[in-house]
Amino acid sequence: MDTTATHIEGLYDKAKKYTEDSIELYKLNAIDKTTVILSSLASRIALTMVVALFTLFINIGVSLYIGEILGSSYLGFLVLSGFYLLVGICIYFFKREWIEIPISNLVIKALLKSKTRASKNRDDGKE
Repeated sequence: MDTTATHIEGLYDKAKKYTEDSIELYKLNAIDKTTVILSSLASRIALTMVVALFTLFINIGVSLYIGEILGSSYLGFLVLSGFYLLVGICIYFFKREWIEIPISNLVIKALLKSKTRASKNRDDGKE
């Protein structure tokens, strides 16, 4: 009877340790996925800022050039504003296909890449 209690206690301790280790593994996997996504996001934000500044200055130059052609600088800005109004309307109507779906796919791919990498390492015996 004493050995059965000892075995059950040992089994309980192993199950408790397994549960604690599993929780710790899930936490580490979550941290890994979060850092991959955030680092990717940070680099994309930095690149977007550089492109936005470049686009801003190009747009100012194009507006001034169009204004010079039309004879008044404000007309150049007005023409370019109308162009961006059309672009904005297109983005509004196609935002799901052009923005939401690609971003969702990017996040899903990043989350699944970590999962497939872990399963590949486990299959190779590296984990």
